[in-house]
Amino acid sequence: MVEYSMLIKSQEVKNLPNIKSAMKRAKTSKARNIHNTIQKSTLRTTIKKAKTAIANGEETSAEALKSAIKAIDKAASKKLIHKNTAARKISKLTKALNAASSDK
Repeated sequence: MVEYSMLIKSQEVKNLPNIKSAMKRAKTSKARNIHNTIQKSTLRTTIKKAKTAIANGEETSAEALKSAIKAIDKAASKKLIHKNTAARKISKLTKALNAASSDK
């Protein structure tokens, strides 16, 4: 049998799964976890850029909002975030842009 080991929080754990399908599942699960982490980080960065653009009253705030909404919708469709969470984030950003534009 192939010895399978995995690093969990900088500790090596040996002899995790012995079954071939379980080994594959652990491997794919780890790969998906890394992928999802990257995607969530990108989403947070996009939202943060939109928030700062709106707060600073930049002319590109509408474009930043548009790209943030697109990223949020895409994340919700891929089930990276829940659809209600996506709706809430979009609503908050849109409300902030409307409030900033009405202050001018």
